[in-house]
Amino acid sequence: MSWRPQYRSSKFRNVYGKAASREHCFDGIPITKNVHDNHFCAVNARFLAIVTESAGGGSFLVIPLQQTGRIEPNYPKVCGHQGNVLDIKWNPFIENIIASCSEDTSVRIWEIPEGGLKRNMTEAVLELYGHSRRVGLVEWHPTTNNILLSAGYDYKVRLPGNAAPEGSAGCPGRDRGMPAPFGHTDVILCLSFNADGSLLATTCKDKRLRVLEPRSGRVLQEASCKNHRVNRVVFLGSTKRLLTTGVSRWNTRQIALWDQ
Repeated sequence: MSWRPQYRSSKFRNVYGKAASREHCFDGIPITKNVHDNHFCAVNARFLAIVTESAGGGSFLVIPLQQTGRIEPNYPKVCGHQGNVLDIKWNPFIENIIASCSEDTSVRIWEIPEGGLKRNMTEAVLELYGHSRRVGLVEWHPTTNNILLSAGYDYKVRLPGNAAPEGSAGCPGRDRGMPAPFGHTDVILCLSFNADGSLLATTCKDKRLRVLEPRSGRVLQEASCKNHRVNRVVFLGSTKRLLTTGVSRWNTRQIALWDQ
């Protein structure tokens, strides 16, 4: 009897990607080079937001998803920050609310009109201050509306009491939060809530991965990452696992799977 090697067939082996035609792409956008390792864009079911290069402050575009093609240089922008915009995130509960943070030490909440921008937007519905240095990250709570977390280059994490615009349901629109005592000793690189928002994972330039309790700021787990210098972290749904990306001591790319 002849022996034949057994190969596991893949349903994806004959699947090839095809680039969209130019009229179905977003073209002519001057994408920023100042967000470092953060996201320069954010998308939801209605809008695409992209941080752009600008002079004399920070700005980002908000484009309806169906408005593809070439974007004109004078297309309206959200341009209220006095410094470069470093991160943007859409509110997971309200599709036309977006948060941004900047080198000007502020976090701002913007309400995008239903049909998109018709002119430059310079007035935010809410401005949050409290960091002493530039703010590099913002993250919305996944299960509670109007709760926004920010991390700055002052090594602080802020969890405002309420990030609802003035006049909306709930508390008045003002930052009543305090820096959470999360114990970071260097710049925070990434934030990730778990599925129900009860835990927060952070990565930091001090080469440590932390799992925290957001309400108290208590560190529940802490791992040293000297052999795997971790940059990004994400909770994997409700599996009680975390996935990190980073580099080894020989600067080779790595991914790691962690039990929380």
